[in-house]
Amino acid sequence: MQIRVRAFARLREAIGGDLTLEVPRGATMAGLLAAVGEVSGEAHKALFGKNGELQGYVILMHNGRRVRRAEVETLALADGDEVALFPPVAGG
Repeated sequence: MQIRVRAFARLREAIGGDLTLEVPRGATMAGLLAAVGEVSGEAHKALFGKNGELQGYVILMHNGRRVRRAEVETLALADGDEVALFPPVAGG
């Protein structure tokens, strides 16, 4: 199934822009993030810490809804879903 991944700001730079990834049926958000991390070394560094866990600052959205950390391992994806990756938001 195909999942559209949109990345913003420095995550977009690390990943190289928006992606459409082919993932197996039944894939979870965690599986998709692992696939995004395999795009390049920079993508992996931007998403995952040295311990292999998702960076605490990454904000995840699934079809326009914020994803809580507790959902990442179990949130099932469906063909045509859109996942957005945001860095921390700050401003003044």
